[in-house]
This record gives sequence, structure tokens and C-alpha cells, in this order.
Amino acid sequence: MSSHPRPLEGLRVVEVSSFVASPLCGLTLSQLGAEVIRVDPIGGAADINRWPVTDDGNSIYWTGLNRGKKSVTVDFRDPQGQRMIQDLVIDSGPGGGILVTNAGGRSWMSHETLSARRSDVITLELLGRTDGTPGVDYTVNAALGFPSITGPTDYAGVVNHVLPAWDVACGLYAALAITAAVRRRDQNGMGAQITLPLEDTALAIAGTLGYLTEPQLSGDTRPATGNDVYGTYGTDFVTADDSRFMLVALTPRHFRGLVEMTGTGEAVAAVERALGADFVREDDRYIHRGVLTPLFAAWFARHTSVEVEAALAQTSVLWERYRTFDEVVESGVLQRNPLFTELEQPGIGTYLAAGLPAIFDGEHYFAGPAPDLGSSTGF
Repeated sequence: MSSHPRPLEGLRVVEVSSFVASPLCGLTLSQLGAEVIRVDPIGGAADINRWPVTDDGNSIYWTGLNRGKKSVTVDFRDPQGQRMIQDLVIDSGPGGGILVTNAGGRSWMSHETLSARRSDVITLELLGRTDGTPGVDYTVNAALGFPSITGPTDYAGVVNHVLPAWDVACGLYAALAITAAVRRRDQNGMGAQITLPLEDTALAIAGTLGYLTEPQLSGDTRPATGNDVYGTYGTDFVTADDSRFMLVALTPRHFRGLVEMTGTGEAVAAVERALGADFVREDDRYIHRGVLTPLFAAWFARHTSVEVEAALAQTSVLWERYRTFDEVVESGVLQRNPLFTELEQPGIGTYLAAGLPAIFDGEHYFAGPAPDLGSSTGF
């Protein structure tokens, strides 16, 4: 148990949601101390059985995103069920009056309807596309440009990423927006109507990181670089026993460490002179990576993964060995990291579950198990 009150204790958030972004918002707020009530249609929303699942068909996905919440189920088509959801939002004390949803478009759950009953209500509606039409991470990503620069450089097609990065970012933006709205309400009593399109989340991040600024200023589209890190020196190498390592040399010190470790000082100096380059410069290291990488790769090809790890540990180079998910679990990193604690999840089993990554006053905040669907109905 926490020895200090959690930052959001006393808040009640009603979450009418499914899939990733909205439930992640609720999970984050729950970990920070808010009471979060997830409301689903009777029988569950579309994500109730989403993969991965156990051998018994119970969703690992659903329980992971709904830890620490209460669960209420109602008939969304019944006026009495609609009224129940409204009452959960409105009649919830000074720390309540907060709704998070990605199931908008219902007049009975709109900000206008709810604010007519409670003037300081805070509503956050997650949308797919900017114009309000449906969209999910994988369709938003396809329209943004990232698949065209993801994957091997000799592949002419597009490659989707498997991590729903925009969903994750959108969920965290949503949690931030709710806490900001609560802060404002505490100061001046104002409610808030917040809309957060998934598409805008992706566009904002792509713009901030320069992906959309380059074409505006130069007319150029960023090329695919495979496993090479754009704009600096970083790439992957294969060892004599077919392990693969990712290395990044962001600074001249990192790069010197890589050169010294691989014993390529004379060869790198010769390349530098021949090309008129200066490998103290980050852009020169990137521009000439096609010449540099084979020099380093020969050293990796002569050494085993154990030898490579031992050598890298003596340098300042940023590195890690590629692993599969099962290798991560088998490595013991979850047991060693205080971010994880044992969780007994009914219907799933006992496993190590992650808490909030941010450490408050020396501790991570954890959420309890996910509820059984509808287990808090009528509480």
C-alpha cells in the first residue's frame, strides 16, 4: 500500500469506452488514484474477447487495460440505462462529473446534455479522424506516411508497425487533458468539453518531430532507412553466433568507443581522409554510414554474443541485444524491476503486471485486478 495519498484520490471518472486509447486513459487515471468506472453494454463492448486470450478464451488484452476499475453494464438503448449513465457522471460529488468516452455521437451522453444538469461537468470524447468519422491506429498510420519509410530499404512496399503507437499516445494525452481540466475546474469552477481525435494526435507528433515540416520547407520526403537511425550513426550488427545487436553512437565519445572496441581506428581515419569527412560531426557519421558499417560489421561477425556483450559493457556506446518477448520474460528483468508486481487476475492467472512508470516519492503506483464484467452494476 502507498504511504502517501495518490495525486488523483477523490476523483471519480466514468469511462464509456473500448479498445486502447480510452481504456488506457482510464487505467492511467486509476493508477494515479482516481476511481474509474467503466461502463459497457450488457455482454460487453467489441473488445471484450479481443486477443491475446487464455486457453479458456478470457481476454488478456481486456483485463490488462481495465485493471483497478469498477465495471457496470447497462442497456444503452433503454432510456433507463441511459439515465443511469448520466447519473453516474452527474451525481458523483465534487470530485466527479467527469466522462471519458470513445463512444460518442449519442445525444443523451453529449456534453450539452450533461452540462445542462451539471455546469462544471468535464467530458472528453476521443474521435477517430479529425472530421469525426471513424478511424483506428492502423488506418490513421497508413494515411500519415510512416509505413512508406518503415521496413527494409530494399523493399518497395509499405510496412505497418505492430505497436499501436498513436492509440497509446492518444490515451496518455487524454489522461493529461483530464487532469488539466480538473486543475482548471478547481481554480475557477469551469467545466470543459474536450475532443481528442486520434488523427490529430498522430499529426501533432509527426509535425513536432519534423516528419511533416521537411516536406513543407524543402519538398523532400524522408527516405526509408531500414534499421539505421535517421540523422546520426546507429544500426544493427550480427554476431558470429547469429545474435543481433542494436547500437547507437549519438556523440563523438560514443563513436570513438565503437571505433576503439572494433579496432578500426586506422581504417576509419583513412575513410575520413578519403571522403574529406569529419566523423566528429553527427551528420557526416550518418551520411557515410554505408562505408562505416561494413568496417564495424566485420568485427561483430568474428565474435560471439557473449564476447560482444562483454566488450560493449566496457564502452560508452548505447546498445542492446534484440530479444523476443519470451526472452524478455525469461531474462528475469520483470522480477528485478520494481515497476512490476505480482497480480492475481481472476480468469487469467497470476502474473507480473506493470504499474505506473513514473515514480512518485520513491514508489510506483499499481492498480488491482480488472473487474468481472458488470460486477459493480447497481453499486
